[in-house]
Amino acid sequence: MARQIISTPDAPAAIGPYSQAVKVGNQVFLSGQIGLDPVSMQLADGVEAQAVRVFDNLKAVAAAAGGGFADVVKINIYLTDLANFGVVNEIMTRYFAEPYPARATVGVRELPRGALVEADLVLVLD
Repeated sequence: MARQIISTPDAPAAIGPYSQAVKVGNQVFLSGQIGLDPVSMQLADGVEAQAVRVFDNLKAVAAAAGGGFADVVKINIYLTDLANFGVVNEIMTRYFAEPYPARATVGVRELPRGALVEADLVLVLD
């Protein structure tokens, strides 16, 4: 199957050698997003603002691929402090409805640019 590279100016440009997303057949694999503003490329302040920005960035990439959060089958969330688990859970409920996608939340030592939260997604389009 052919791979299609997905890119949108509505999410931050890649800050390394990767694509915002890759579509293969009806599956879309979104790269991790941190809380960067797509225009200023500055990190939002605090875990809540960063988490909102992460989900907004992922939403923009999903839309560029022809999908949305209802198409998400798997999400991985990375936190530099697992004490922020509840905050990120609450924010996630603003973007996702039941039935929720499968998910893993991982505590990590650090993230790019000093981010507090990062997430990536897998979508399956109808």
